[in-house]
Amino acid sequence: MRTSLAAALLGFSLWAHAQTDALERRAASLAHELRCLVCQNQTIADSNAPLAVDLRNQIREQMAAGKSDQDVIAFMVERYGDFVLYRPPFKATTLLLWAGPFLFLIGGAYFLVRLLRRRRVPPPQLTEAERAQAAKLLE
Repeated sequence: MRTSLAAALLGFSLWAHAQTDALERRAASLAHELRCLVCQNQTIADSNAPLAVDLRNQIREQMAAGKSDQDVIAFMVERYGDFVLYRPPFKATTLLLWAGPFLFLIGGAYFLVRLLRRRRVPPPQLTEAERAQAAKLLE
């Protein structure tokens, strides 16, 4: 009787530990998809800012409550906007974010071409005496 109770407790303990590990892996994976709102160049998984720690804890709490990854992301976007996503979706409000680098590249190329065309040196104009001398040398 004691061994079966001990085995049941051990089995439950192992199952609970596996569930906790799976939850932590999911939370860590999701934390790599969300931007730290304080640091702005780090994910909340990489940041040590107090807000990032709170957001990581909130992810764990929501996942423990049975929410899916999409539910947690939707909650974060609803609360903080698309900026919280490390890879924001392509839509009208994020168009400049996605197209901005290309616009800067095209604009830079345009101004470079204009600058180079302005700097083009016109061919030297020869005087009549210089033309006559050049024609004499070519004969």
